[in-house]
Amino acid sequence: MTREEILAEIRRIMETNFDIAPDRVQEGSNVVTDLDLDSIDATDIVVELQRTLDCRFTPEDFRGVKTVGDMVNVVISKKGAGGQ
Repeated sequence: MTREEILAEIRRIMETNFDIAPDRVQEGSNVVTDLDLDSIDATDIVVELQRTLDCRFTPEDFRGVKTVGDMVNVVISKKGAGGQ
């Protein structure tokens, strides 16, 4: 999966589950201050990423996540990426 494909999946999840317009979901978007998500929302995103990407994450994987780009990096570290 490329970085762009992972970002597209995160955008889809945020649009479907939280009604966040895809153009608001940028790599530099802070998940709390820019996207108004809380820790429960973040847990929902992780669960959905696990389901759709067939990848397992631990709570520690997402502990330092502040931006959408951080989320992408976590997925790449677990799943790998075919391109940057």
